[in-house]
Amino acid sequence: MVGCKAKGNVKPENEIQSFSVITVEQRDTMLNKGYVTTIEAIKNVEIRAKVNGFVEKIWVDEGQPVKQGQLLFTINNPEFAVQLAKARASVALANAELRTTELELVRVKTLVDKNVLTKSEIELADAKIKAAKARLAEADALEEEAQIHLSLLQIKAPFSGSINRIPLKLGSLVEVGSLLTTASDLSDVYAYFHVSENEYLNLASTNANLAAIKKMVTLKLADGTDFKDTGIIETMEGEFDQTTGAIAFRAKFPNDAKLLKHGSTGSITITSKEDGAILIPQKSIMEIQDRQFVFVVDASNKVSMRGIETLSRIDEFFLLKTGLKPGEKIVYEGVMNIKEGATIAPKMITLESVLNSKF
Repeated sequence: MVGCKAKGNVKPENEIQSFSVITVEQRDTMLNKGYVTTIEAIKNVEIRAKVNGFVEKIWVDEGQPVKQGQLLFTINNPEFAVQLAKARASVALANAELRTTELELVRVKTLVDKNVLTKSEIELADAKIKAAKARLAEADALEEEAQIHLSLLQIKAPFSGSINRIPLKLGSLVEVGSLLTTASDLSDVYAYFHVSENEYLNLASTNANLAAIKKMVTLKLADGTDFKDTGIIETMEGEFDQTTGAIAFRAKFPNDAKLLKHGSTGSITITSKEDGAILIPQKSIMEIQDRQFVFVVDASNKVSMRGIETLSRIDEFFLLKTGLKPGEKIVYEGVMNIKEGATIAPKMITLESVLNSKF
């Protein structure tokens, strides 16, 4: 009885298994290729202190929109006011010295005309005037320098945008180069993504001037939703990254609602038309030692392994290069459970249904 029961549970070796099968089709296809992207503000700069001092006043808050030239921080450093006062005093002294030398020249000329002094005294007086003018120019420069230093105590927005985190608080000591905050202009954003060399060459083959491709792209946000506005590819880098074998492209998106922030992530989708393309589902392909194979189903439902070549991968499909012809049937999934020469019970499904579930 035990032997009979065990025998009843054994699967017959010649039992025909059922597999999903699709027909290879050639069609004009709109292909969507996704690339991981990072978002950067069109302008994003660090605002740092240019002088030493203490944070006296913070005029803005984190996340606040600002206009170009708007006051952000006031730094207190009394030394600069003293330096300016000293510089102005030096200017006044230099002006007085210049006036004195000019009067001396007039007096010397009068005495020379009366033959009381020689003409060399005039040359000496002229030299004193030139020296006084030089001292005045130096004093003016020092005053201007002091005014510049004093103006650096007022930190203003370099452009219209929004303020990010402010790490320092009132009374904090700042030195030259201390980070006060960062400012971002989010009216437009850049989306950077990397394209492999093969994909780059495919783009180049369909665009005569790849440097000015200006191709429209869409953006999918981190939560899976689509960004409302389309972007445009503006430019790309001039060399491939030797470590990844990819080249960076840059797309630009409008950001009127300021939804996209500097440092956001998402994926760029490039839509392209492929005339007469043959798409092979990834599930249909078995890879052995860097070679790709599919199981072809003949008229008697017998399967045979056949090698194929593909051009590129598009999501969960491969774009066929050689190895199959339109009208041939291949096993859609379960290829790891099939033996060469086996007879199967095909369950036909349409390529359209597979495409609609992926694109």
